[in-house]
Amino acid sequence: MRFMVIVKANKDSEAGILPSAELLTAMGKYNEELVKAGVMLSGEGLHPSAKGARIRFGAKEPTVIDGPFSEAKELVAGFWLFQVKSRDEAIDWIKRAPFGEGAELELRQVFDAEDFAPVDPTGELRDNEAKLRAQLESGAAKK
Repeated sequence: MRFMVIVKANKDSEAGILPSAELLTAMGKYNEELVKAGVMLSGEGLHPSAKGARIRFGAKEPTVIDGPFSEAKELVAGFWLFQVKSRDEAIDWIKRAPFGEGAELELRQVFDAEDFAPVDPTGELRDNEAKLRAQLESGAAKK
């Protein structure tokens, strides 16, 4: 099962304040444990929303809204993508993350192609998705 771990933004991350060297070191060690255990598929930190944009779709052309966005606690500051056996295992790993008081992370399961079987009874869409993923993994998409 794949899970996305969403690290919520706070006023420091939205202000562009970088984490301390101590936190980065602790995060590096945590990431190393995740990689050694075969849990971490990817993970990245995000720049503040001031450098981002939202694209809103309506009846006409999509509208681009430049950041920053209010309500920092609802914004995303980073993420991990975990491969684990269960939701409980993902939660156990998250509990070990080196965050301090006030930090909040959100856990969301990632859909797998098989989850869409009810709306793709022939499997054609899943087959196309599998081909795209194979291209990504082989690096053929860039060539």
